[in-house]
Amino acid sequence: MDKNRVILITGTRKGIGNYLSRYYTEKGDQVIGCSRKPLKSQLPNYHHFCLDVSDEKCVKELFVELYKAYHHLDVLINNAGIASMNHALLTPLATVRKIFETNYFGTFLFCREAAKLMRKNNFGRIVNFTTVAVPLKLEGEAVYASSKSAIETLTRVLAREFGADNITVNAIGPTPVKTDLINSLSEKKLTALIQRQAINRYGELRDISNVIDFFLRPESDFVTGQVIYLGGI
Repeated sequence: MDKNRVILITGTRKGIGNYLSRYYTEKGDQVIGCSRKPLKSQLPNYHHFCLDVSDEKCVKELFVELYKAYHHLDVLINNAGIASMNHALLTPLATVRKIFETNYFGTFLFCREAAKLMRKNNFGRIVNFTTVAVPLKLEGEAVYASSKSAIETLTRVLAREFGADNITVNAIGPTPVKTDLINSLSEKKLTALIQRQAINRYGELRDISNVIDFFLRPESDFVTGQVIYLGGI
């Protein structure tokens, strides 16, 4: 891996994605980010695209521009995601489509296009995001958990498809972190969820970057197709 890595992170306007973009630019990496809306402030060594991650045309255009500017891509972190916490009987199909378009279709498109670039240099690291809602089978999160379960299967299959090109594909499943994604959940539900963990606390941003750093290490070239849940789920 190059000392000055080129890292693409989706969903960087706020929350975990914004943290990761700052974290890696501070390490000296060149970070390319994207979100539906522009950033409120710019970072050094950072370039931002405004797009919908499920828009195939826009995603392809991003990768064309990325290749023109940097000629390679070392790391893809598929952080962009949305959630809707609701009982299945009260969930409209439009919501199902929206969640799968962002969470699954977006992840697939970025994995596919990233691998096309990575295989040119016979190297790449892809990290996808899942959730502890999958193993916990959380009520009210049927659609969100299903979209992330699909990402886990995608991760394991792509690990096998991309392995010959020295591209690893892994996933991280955070516990609740205090970001906008969990704002719709009641404190009572969050407390009950945290109590099901081996370590009873909210996840922290450093917990997430720690696992991602492990996946990105040169020594982790034999680690692929893995899903790591935080908190002892």
